[in-house]
Amino acid sequence: MNLAIPYHLENFIGGNFIGPLSGEFLDNYNPATGSIVGQTPNSHKKDIDLAVKAAQQAFPEWSNTSNEKRFLVLNKIAALIEDHLEELAIAESNDNGKPLWLSKEVDIPRAAENFRFFATAIMHFASESHAMQDKAINYTLRQPIGIVGCISPWNLPLYLFTWKIAPALAAGNCVIAKPSEVTPITAFLLGKICKEAGLPDGVLNIVHGNGSDCGEAIVKHPEIKAISFTGSTLAGERIASIAAPMFKKLSLELGGKNPNIIFADCDWEKMLKETIRSSFTNQGQICLCGSRILVERKIYDAFKAAFIEKTKALVQGDPLLPSTQQGAVVSKLHFDKVMRCIALAKEEGGNVLCGGEAVSVEGRCKGGYYIAPTIIEGLPQQCKTNTEEIFGPVVTLQAFDTEAEALAIANGTSYGLAASIWTQDISRAHRMAGQIQAGIVWINCWLKRDLRTAFGGMKNSGVGREGGWEAMRFFTEPKNICVQF
Repeated sequence: MNLAIPYHLENFIGGNFIGPLSGEFLDNYNPATGSIVGQTPNSHKKDIDLAVKAAQQAFPEWSNTSNEKRFLVLNKIAALIEDHLEELAIAESNDNGKPLWLSKEVDIPRAAENFRFFATAIMHFASESHAMQDKAINYTLRQPIGIVGCISPWNLPLYLFTWKIAPALAAGNCVIAKPSEVTPITAFLLGKICKEAGLPDGVLNIVHGNGSDCGEAIVKHPEIKAISFTGSTLAGERIASIAAPMFKKLSLELGGKNPNIIFADCDWEKMLKETIRSSFTNQGQICLCGSRILVERKIYDAFKAAFIEKTKALVQGDPLLPSTQQGAVVSKLHFDKVMRCIALAKEEGGNVLCGGEAVSVEGRCKGGYYIAPTIIEGLPQQCKTNTEEIFGPVVTLQAFDTEAEALAIANGTSYGLAASIWTQDISRAHRMAGQIQAGIVWINCWLKRDLRTAFGGMKNSGVGREGGWEAMRFFTEPKNICVQF
């Protein structure tokens, strides 16, 4: 299979690669260099209509395909992703600006794992039954919804794209999927892989375009019965306002402003290493990054000194070089947004301890979108910098004296996605974890994920749960059957 990337990407509809019906394309930039590397379809309602027709034709056969046959196809997709790890990782690094080694070690292997996990899960998915003594028995059928929409973000392009698609396909649905128009390449390549793996035509349709046209057409389409979306809270609000009156199933995984709470009794070396990771991995462009670092006052000065030293030592440069630890942010638009956020933090009284400026990289990446990892302290608790998502290589430092104070700060935003707690006191760890308003809490670690567990947040971080059995349940409709004796 040839995974060469054409200059003009195409939609994948009904098993065929075709251009947008309007003939319109969007420029696709490599953020590491700032140069145009290709063009992406700018799809509209007519493209979505065509994709839905293809899905409607494919659904009767796919929904009745045995679990064993679905397993074989999805497992083959996972194997092909692994076989083409190098090409996919290079494509993602060029598309996204992240270090190549990160794509090779995390994003692409996880995309394969997503397909393999749900391929296996469908073989073991069980429904419920309830006996009413000697009167009757009730059992629940879990049936595919039909045609579902999966809309994924730009920060982990293939990782999160497959995270949505795999459970939907495993459950017997047909999918209309839209990757971010900022990072379209790995989604395009996934279409080639699915074709090679023998996924029936029309079961997965990948349509490219922006959110206001392509994405909104997916959400509005009356034949698309469920929407799984990962992205900004603002976009999630728009999707909910459209889909809720149409009574569509919704899973919205939105923003985060996650606290990283560090107590004096922590494992110092492990905590410091993982805090660097949780702050700046993927240039801070992960919804689970710990963007607010709360440190017990008795170790605050020591932590600050060590954290600044390690942050300044991070190597920033060409994402294709193995020595690079920090790549480019994803786009010029996002670069400008993060720089405005840093300027606002200064206006709000923040003291920039390191970073805070654009970085010029020599060679082929001279025109890229690079921002130095930035640490800010001295901000009031309720300022915008401490309460609104930045989604870049920017963290704030705050000191606390008591558990109660740490909890108040941690819960003092409208978000509730994730949190990390660093302490050797197991009673404190459980006590804090139970009171933090977050859907995911890590104790003495960060980003440890078991695919069997549910994933999602509270408050403005979204509704619904993804991952594991929760994803399988989301992409099915329960039907209760009662049989009287």
